[in-house]
Amino acid sequence: MPSKKALVRRPSPRLAEGLVTHLERTPVDVELALRQWEAYVGALDAHGWETLEVEPADDCPDSVFVEDAVVVFRNVALITRPGAEPRRDETPGVEEAVARLGCSVNWIWEPGTLEGGDVLKIGDTLYVGRGGRTNAEGVRQLRAAFEPLGARVVTVPLATPFSEILHLKSAVTALPDGTVIGYEPLVGSPSLFPRFLPVPEEPGAHVVLLGGGKLLMAASAPKSAELLADLGFDPVPVDISEFEKLEGCVTCLSVRLRDLYA
Repeated sequence: MPSKKALVRRPSPRLAEGLVTHLERTPVDVELALRQWEAYVGALDAHGWETLEVEPADDCPDSVFVEDAVVVFRNVALITRPGAEPRRDETPGVEEAVARLGCSVNWIWEPGTLEGGDVLKIGDTLYVGRGGRTNAEGVRQLRAAFEPLGARVVTVPLATPFSEILHLKSAVTALPDGTVIGYEPLVGSPSLFPRFLPVPEEPGAHVVLLGGGKLLMAASAPKSAELLADLGFDPVPVDISEFEKLEGCVTCLSVRLRDLYA
C-alpha cells in the first residue's frame, strides 16, 4: 500500500455558489469541475498517492477545497476554524477522516481563525499567513499545538501586496529543495524567504510535490512549467479552470499526509 496518503473531497453540487473574494464572479460549470476533480485525483493516484475521500459536504459550496479544514504536522491534526463563517460546517467530516488515520486531533477555538491555505510547510518550518482568513489568535493556537513537536512557526503578515490574495499559498509554494516560488507582483517581499524563485504566471506559483521531482501544477501556467522543467523538475499539468474561478489552486484540493510516515 502506498505510504503517501492524500485526503480529497468530492465537489459539492453547489460549487458554483462558492465564495469569491478578489476575483470577479464568473459562471462555474459544475459538471466540468467534477471531471477536472476526477482527473486531479487520478494524477495523485498515478504518482503513488493513496487518495482517501472525505465524506462529501454537499451543502458547503467550498468543501472541495479540503486543505483549508486541517493542518497536519507529525501525527497531529489541527482542525481549523475558518475565517469565512459559511465554511465552518466543512470541518467535522475532515476531523472524522484524520481521526480514522490515527492522528492526534487538536482544534482551533474561538476567537481564533485559521485556514489551511495560509500554512506553507517547508521541512519543520511553518510559514503562516496572517490576514483576512487567519487571525493572530489562530496563529498563536497553531504555534501552541506544533512548536512542542519541533515546528518553527514564522508569521507572514498578509498586508499589501499580499492583501490581494486569499491565502498565503495563493501567492507562494515551495519546491522539493525548499526554494519558495511565487508570482512576484503578488509577493512583494521575497526576502521573507531564504530562497525565492519568481515564476512568470500567477498559477505557476502553486505546485504539489508528487515525489521524484514531479510537480503537480495547473495547466494554465505553461511558461512556469517550462521554467521548472529547465531546472530539472518534471511538471505534471492538470486542468483546474473551474476551481480557479473560485480562487482555488492545486494545493487546496487535497491534504497530503506524508508527514505521518516521515
